[in-house]
Amino acid sequence: MTSGTMTTRVIPPLPRKWRGRYLIERNALATKSFWPVLLSGFFEPIFYLFAIGIGLGELVGDVTYHGVPVTYTAFVAPAMLAASAMNGAVFESTNIFFKLKYGKTYDGALATPVEPTDVASGEIAWTLARGAAYSLAFLLVMAVMGLIESPLGILAFPATILIGYAFGAVATAGVTWMRTWQDLDLVSLITLPLFLFSATFYPLDVYPPIFRVFTWFSPLYHSVVLVRGLTLGILSWSMLGAVVFLSAMGIAGSIVTSRRIGSLLRT
Repeated sequence: MTSGTMTTRVIPPLPRKWRGRYLIERNALATKSFWPVLLSGFFEPIFYLFAIGIGLGELVGDVTYHGVPVTYTAFVAPAMLAASAMNGAVFESTNIFFKLKYGKTYDGALATPVEPTDVASGEIAWTLARGAAYSLAFLLVMAVMGLIESPLGILAFPATILIGYAFGAVATAGVTWMRTWQDLDLVSLITLPLFLFSATFYPLDVYPPIFRVFTWFSPLYHSVVLVRGLTLGILSWSMLGAVVFLSAMGIAGSIVTSRRIGSLLRT
């Protein structure tokens, strides 16, 4: 619009497509400056795989999984893959604490047509992306080491995306309740027992009965069941239950995250 010598520029609105992608673009640009830190979540399960899977595997020999003997390394590797997807998603979600409490990152975003639901979905998608990156790299290591014993192992990657979604959504929701930096210690307090007691290193049938009950409620256990069945080519109905469990977990986490972030950003 022009009036005399004055020209008014009309800024077009953001497209009505999914606006959470703007949060992903922002995070990707911010990650360039500290990308070496991101490698820590990938190397941890790799070290476990070499130290326990290969070293201890020489002493343990084969283990029986659903009545099929498999090498101990092939048994442990898919559990490390699931743990890698979990770690990538969970530890990325902790960055949201700084953005909410100190960085005020979302204040500027909300000055645009981006809404709190877009913030929630964008951040969850970014945690999923980090988990997927870890998983893909780990899956390539497994392939090089000959630890994928079935063509179905190619489906392990989309399975890890589901795992990243489930853990990322719930972890992001949990971070919204944190008040101080000390609360971040709770992340390790939760993830470490999940890592150790989710049939990660031993078949479930060697657990005491009471531990088996608790293990059934572990989301990482269901993740391990899904990935292990695909990489070993040993299918069971429990894998379908794992898909349902993780999907429900992700959906519930997404709903809570959207509501919590919306509430926090409007106050």
